[in-house]
Amino acid sequence: MSNGVLVFAEQRDGHFKKAGLEALSEGRRLADKTGGSLHAVVIGSNVQGLAAEAGHYGADVVHVADNAALAKYSTDGYAKILTDVVRDVQPAVVVASATAMGKDLAPRVAARLGVGFASDVTETSVDGGAFTVVRPMYAGKAFAKVAFNRAPAVATLRPNVFAAAAPDAGRTAEVKAVGGVVVDGLAAKVTDILAAAGGKIELTEADIIVSGGRGIKGPENYPLIQGLADALGGAAGASRAVVDAGWVDHSYQVGQTGKTVSPSLYIACGISGAIQHLAGMSSSKFIVAINKDPDAPIFKVADYGIIGDLFEVVPRLTEQAKALKAKA
Repeated sequence: MSNGVLVFAEQRDGHFKKAGLEALSEGRRLADKTGGSLHAVVIGSNVQGLAAEAGHYGADVVHVADNAALAKYSTDGYAKILTDVVRDVQPAVVVASATAMGKDLAPRVAARLGVGFASDVTETSVDGGAFTVVRPMYAGKAFAKVAFNRAPAVATLRPNVFAAAAPDAGRTAEVKAVGGVVVDGLAAKVTDILAAAGGKIELTEADIIVSGGRGIKGPENYPLIQGLADALGGAAGASRAVVDAGWVDHSYQVGQTGKTVSPSLYIACGISGAIQHLAGMSSSKFIVAINKDPDAPIFKVADYGIIGDLFEVVPRLTEQAKALKAKA
């Protein structure tokens, strides 16, 4: 494998996403294995200052496309810019994060380049100079080891699976401005973004997630879930049954038709454990299930289980979490 690694380092509002830093760190590890350089691509508005930070996380060269018209994500605009940089650098591997943006952008770039693409990767390796990845299939029932028959190999990395390295403030990178950025005449442009209230941790990047299922009985009880999540410094999620009932917004849904998450701790409250839900959270490092039904399928995947009424258990856990935080 030659010509190094190129990473699309995702940022939002002038700050790298956690998943973007994870991608940079994994890109550095891959580049070290092959002796190649790590190129980072940063796209947005007023993002010149991020070049130095990308260098701290291992980038040797940072390509910056800075334009006011790129402040909001544009499928056509971002795909054209990233494709042009890839063609210029000629890397062996291109990686991005398996976020909403990365899932939209990376396959478009692969299609424009006419190369192979692997999504939601959970493991990478370099075997005999060849780049290979492992990705889940069939809702996590099987794992495929994927090899690429031509360069560059394009892949998206599942958030919270690849650890972000500690930044090295003494490390610097060469900065290159991306020239010829054309943002006029795009087939579509973003005119408005309806964002959730600020201050909440994004579900796919949370290290701790507390999710509620049909067992919470109604939308008036969802604050119990949110309260425990807040006390633990995590994010609140939900099963599809809760979303379909209209108790919370679809953005909270964890599962096959929702978001795939890989937190260090996942607490399932009143969730039976249907296969569709397990597909979205079974890669969590530790799973705690709270359910009054001892035969609930969720206990088969849980590391720890509490057989009890969530309306009694969750408030007590919240109290204990707040007490521990107060002592810290």
